[in-house]
Amino acid sequence: MPGTTRKAQAAETEAALKAAAVRVFGRHGYLNTKITDITAEAGRSAGSFYNHFKSKEELLEALLADLLEAGDAAVLSDERHSSDFGERDAIRWHVARFWDFFRANRVVLIALRQAALVDQRFADRVAEILEPDVHHLAGHLVHTERPEATAIAITGLCQQFAYAKLVEEQPMLAALTDEDVIDMLTGLIDRGING
Repeated sequence: MPGTTRKAQAAETEAALKAAAVRVFGRHGYLNTKITDITAEAGRSAGSFYNHFKSKEELLEALLADLLEAGDAAVLSDERHSSDFGERDAIRWHVARFWDFFRANRVVLIALRQAALVDQRFADRVAEILEPDVHHLAGHLVHTERPEATAIAITGLCQQFAYAKLVEEQPMLAALTDEDVIDMLTGLIDRGING
């Protein structure tokens, strides 16, 4: 069936462009990457890029959507997931999932940060996309005085620490293992919201 073949080819090209973008962002950084770098890496024509994405920012937004979809599916399929942040084990489970997510998707997360730093419109769009996740986390914090603000503070703490450890590779953090980091962040969050 010709329509199915075209759809399959389009899906294959889109996937190839996304995978190529991640590789090129990893080598050169988001800001230094041109669309032609991505299409050359994917072995596709520059015109094929515009059949799928209007801009490099739209491609990055699509990568974020893919990450969030995969992350949500992984969380929802894990029976250990608990929304009771009154319990230290529930906090630790979430911190560990975040840490694994950041480590596995570091290239895209760095690209998102770089793009947001130079384009306020893009930064606002990313915040809009991530808002449901903040509300979801706030749902785990209903026992706190300000669940949404607390969710933003926890997210900021974890993101900034992951950036310092996994991206900047700050020397004073070099001796910390992933387990050390997860335990430390868990303790800070637990004491901060549960006393």
